[in-house]
Amino acid sequence: MHRAASSVLVPLFALLLSACGPLIDSPNHGDDSGPSTSVPHIADVQPADDVRAHQGVIDIELPDEPVEPIADDPAPQLPATVKDAQGTTVTVMDTSRILALDIYGTLARTVFELGLGENVVGRDVSSSFKEIEDRPLVTQNGHELNAEAILELDPTVVLTDTSLGPWDVILQLRDVGIPVVVMDSERTLDNLSSLTREVGDALGLPDEGKRLGQRIEDETTEVQTAIADAVPEQLTGRLRTVFLYLRGQAGVYYMFGQGSGADTLIDAVGGYDVSKEIGWKGMRPVNDEALISAQPDVILMMSKGLESVGGVEGLVERFPALAQTPAGENERVVAMSDSQILSFGPRTPGVLNALAVALYAPEAL
Repeated sequence: MHRAASSVLVPLFALLLSACGPLIDSPNHGDDSGPSTSVPHIADVQPADDVRAHQGVIDIELPDEPVEPIADDPAPQLPATVKDAQGTTVTVMDTSRILALDIYGTLARTVFELGLGENVVGRDVSSSFKEIEDRPLVTQNGHELNAEAILELDPTVVLTDTSLGPWDVILQLRDVGIPVVVMDSERTLDNLSSLTREVGDALGLPDEGKRLGQRIEDETTEVQTAIADAVPEQLTGRLRTVFLYLRGQAGVYYMFGQGSGADTLIDAVGGYDVSKEIGWKGMRPVNDEALISAQPDVILMMSKGLESVGGVEGLVERFPALAQTPAGENERVVAMSDSQILSFGPRTPGVLNALAVALYAPEAL
């Protein structure tokens, strides 16, 4: 994704998510779809003879993967002085009380994978893996930062990005002397290792950040290689795919296109990203005309989004033209937990694998 586009798209995505309120901020946090889904490795399944023949919804909730720290009891090299993603020079003197907050849950997971999980004192609503679930929430009303809750935890460093707000909270934290490091807000395959290195550098663990970033890239490459072996070589043989972001109760109906991160995801799991063909850029309100032009074979979306519109029947009722597409005719939707599908980070290999299996070997799920 182009960095200039990201500066617009990420805050917009944050606005969309925060607009959904209780739909995201559920009591079970990351438990969007009920029981976890057992997903085989794409290399161990036989792709369907006719990948377009499958009918029905596949709803995926990946099981919790235990944190595997790149180092046991690492010793941060402090003070650590870094220039953050906004060009602000920040010096971190103490990592004993860390808050890592973003709309995707990526930063907190990265801190745990670096080996400093015991130092994390709170969490955002998207950080819902087992090792962090006992930490107090510092977000409210969806994904709003709660200054009072943050200050009560007396953090020695805060890692965040521009996906959460209001920004006044960040300024308030800085005013009281808390080092706040603003990370890259992009979440794509292109910055898996660089984002990890940013976190490592800020916490005085540059070597561990490099090693963890390399591990994530290696695991992602291995999965992508297996996906490439399983999907049709010709683009015409791949499933025409669109990504819809829906929040029915809030009246939010968007299709994510080029530069949104969803395009990268679709390419990575072996789908054919229709947004390129129809010139759909960024995140825009979806309409019947767009769906007719796209003629998707399958729709990717978040589990809570599908739930919010009353399932596929509700989706077709809202967009009747969908019935004139292969995806509508077959009621073919692949949904995944809201906190997983676009997170991009340590869990990327598992997300890509699960979506590829759902697209090309659905009977294995």
